[in-house]
Amino acid sequence: MTLISFVVPAFRVQGYLRECLDSLLDQPYRDIEVIGVDDASPDACGDILDEYAARDPRVRAVRLPRNVGLGPARNVGLDRATGEYVWFLDGDDRLAPDCLPEVADRLTGTRPDVLLVDHVRVHWDERATRSALPEVFGDPPGAATFRLAERPEALRLLHTAWNRVVRREFLTGLGLRFAPGWYEDVAFSYPVLLAAGRIGVLDRVCVHYRQRRAGAITRTLDGRHFEVFDQWNRVFAFLDGRPDLAGLRPLVFERMIWHYLTVLGNGDRIAPALRQAFFQRITADHRRLRPPGGYPVPDGGDGLKHRLVAAGRWHTFSALRAVNQARETARVTGRRVRPVARRTARLARDALLHEYYRAELRRPIDPTLAVYAAYWYRGYACNPAAIDAAARRLAPQVRGVWIVRRDRVDTLPPGTEYVVAGTRDAQRALARARWLVNNVNFPDFVRKRPGQVHVQTHHGTPVKVMGLDQQRYPLGAVGMDFAGLLRRVDRWDYSITSNAFSTQMWDRAYPADYVRLEVGYPRNDRLVTATAEEVRAVRAGLGIAPDERVVLYAPTHREHLPGYRPPFDPYRLLDVLGPAGRLLVRSHYFHDREGRVRRRAGGRVVDVSDVGTVEDLYLAADVLVTDYSSAMFDYAVLDRPIVIYAPDHDAYRLARGVYFDVTAEPPGAVALTFEELREVFRSGAVTGESAERARRAFRERFCGWDDGHAAERVVRRVFLGESG
Repeated sequence: MTLISFVVPAFRVQGYLRECLDSLLDQPYRDIEVIGVDDASPDACGDILDEYAARDPRVRAVRLPRNVGLGPARNVGLDRATGEYVWFLDGDDRLAPDCLPEVADRLTGTRPDVLLVDHVRVHWDERATRSALPEVFGDPPGAATFRLAERPEALRLLHTAWNRVVRREFLTGLGLRFAPGWYEDVAFSYPVLLAAGRIGVLDRVCVHYRQRRAGAITRTLDGRHFEVFDQWNRVFAFLDGRPDLAGLRPLVFERMIWHYLTVLGNGDRIAPALRQAFFQRITADHRRLRPPGGYPVPDGGDGLKHRLVAAGRWHTFSALRAVNQARETARVTGRRVRPVARRTARLARDALLHEYYRAELRRPIDPTLAVYAAYWYRGYACNPAAIDAAARRLAPQVRGVWIVRRDRVDTLPPGTEYVVAGTRDAQRALARARWLVNNVNFPDFVRKRPGQVHVQTHHGTPVKVMGLDQQRYPLGAVGMDFAGLLRRVDRWDYSITSNAFSTQMWDRAYPADYVRLEVGYPRNDRLVTATAEEVRAVRAGLGIAPDERVVLYAPTHREHLPGYRPPFDPYRLLDVLGPAGRLLVRSHYFHDREGRVRRRAGGRVVDVSDVGTVEDLYLAADVLVTDYSSAMFDYAVLDRPIVIYAPDHDAYRLARGVYFDVTAEPPGAVALTFEELREVFRSGAVTGESAERARRAFRERFCGWDDGHAAERVVRRVFLGESG
């Protein structure tokens, strides 16, 4: 029999589900099964579960025909579990590395009905806070097991399903199921402890409990928080049927009131208009369920809250809360004085322009104006340029204006309307545009005014970690202001993504409430629609003869290693490309060597870093050589050979972090040394059967939306308001 069955329900957690599943399957203990339950999630959760089930026999994927909620979804997984123990893990949490062997040893060594494990709360800003386990068990129980009556302090541990591993026969014999509704853990976790004959505690962090910035019910204002009363009523109904547990009733009652007050005290859950009604429900349960002999009322301010609840004194309770909130505000404000002063000093440098911008904010929005920008105002490029071109064709009533740096004005296509960054004209456009479209974020001073629509197009499919995920890799995040990043993300109305993988990773990296438009990358439309005549013209414009075999080398930038140059000798690579070979290099690393390269190689090696339109280079190239650059996803649209050359693969993964291993799931041949790269071309592996097979799988996964109509889909949804 399998030792542990993990039940993983999934609903709207596509950005985190892969990390959750990897944390289970990568453990140094394999006697597990994973039952993933797609609770009719509207995102890609079901596809992710199917993908993992197809490649690992330990995973079983279940798709529910309709959304049933977290509790019933867990029941579906429980019914399919075959393991001796069941562990319910939410799809946005993850198991701590290497913890499973120790869990397995404790389970097989002591055979508890319930094993409680420790956890940490991992916040969206990567802060980690410990659980209450060290305080609850001041006298650690070690490997010994106990009944709840012997160690009643166990009731004070967080009442979740995922911090306890439960013997399956004990659970099914108890007939305990998860109830529908919010706070479903309550009616499961307390009865499990109350009924268990053998409880164990493993004093090791096993679960990383994710504190999401957006999407969690604990941060959602909703009347459904009243469902907590139903869940606690189920706990007391269980106690009513077990007179042998009457001695524990006062302790359970105290936990109930504590939980009610915790929910009420959270400003992210109960709307002000509902607070009094919620308080009155607490008072009603206090009077109806209070044990005849009383219960242990806590000391101090918490005890005062209990007494006010018992007396039904809402107005006094509300006034006390207001006083406490005022004290906390004063304390926090005091801490912020210095940062605010620094921000004010910075803003003063641009005070006049910003004052003008603020004045323009009071003027009406121009309902026809769309403002475009790309790469920090570097010119007409990328997804915004493709969207602008499509809007001119499909929505001619929209007037497109570009913001560009003064030194990049001469790169704009003829007839492009523009304003120069940092001028009053640019401030006016930012303040009054109906649509703001960018492939990076607009500056911090830009406000999201009512009626404006911000469109974030991004500028690549993520290989390296991005956004909040960079907090785990500080070498690649030097100087990043994550709080400022999130303020910018909160302005987004739309996030344009090129494939399901990008959508999932952006959810993790940039958590906020925006619309995900998974429509393909507009900039790649040209790669789909380009004719043979256009390709010949592009090659001719670059001085490439029809019979030349062109290799484009485009490595990514190492932000964490600014002086690093990948070991790459263009002349030795030309040796294996043959006399018809031509090498284009698009990298700032070769700027200072351009003249020398051309003299030594007779023009067969050309630095193309200054070519403004990278799509021209893709169309001209017969083969792409890259490492961790998003160029591979764009170039794959052309269905031409790609070589991954990753000489610093292990170091890059550790220092910068990646979302997936390009050497394990490559778009073609792989080389980890320069000699291997030369051999890929010398042997013909660049176009061999293995490389072709890898490219087909890569294209199937990442290029499904690339049909030449991505920009049109964006324009119809964003500018014309069409759905579907």
